[in-house]
Amino acid sequence: MIEDRAGAPSDQGSQWYDIEAGPLVRPYAMTGGRTRPGPTGVRFDLIALVALDPGAPVVDDDTALGPEHRTLIDLCRTETQSVAELAADADLPVGVVRVLLGDLLELGCVTVSSPVPPAQLPDERILREVIEGLRAL
Repeated sequence: MIEDRAGAPSDQGSQWYDIEAGPLVRPYAMTGGRTRPGPTGVRFDLIALVALDPGAPVVDDDTALGPEHRTLIDLCRTETQSVAELAADADLPVGVVRVLLGDLLELGCVTVSSPVPPAQLPDERILREVIEGLRAL
């Protein structure tokens, strides 16, 4: 018998369970040891928007999707969310969420909209001129 931090006895098998946190699963177990989001070529920025694909095939195979995949799908079902929001709402590390989103993207379950790079955004001076032109009308 081993004693836990509080001094209460615990048996050897309870090392995978924390009273406050619940069952402990290592991130590499959720991603199958992968650290990158597959061969999709999509970069999952923290502010990239993830939405459920309305034309997505229904994946009924329990082996294709783990519980974490299903959690991300459920979170995207209500509204489009950023990668950072998904990680926070699912209570998962961002690296794990990126790998899982890569799986969902390959299966066609989600769509990802990457943010516009700052270099491609219109110049503030041009926007001000447009606003002044509209006010002059």
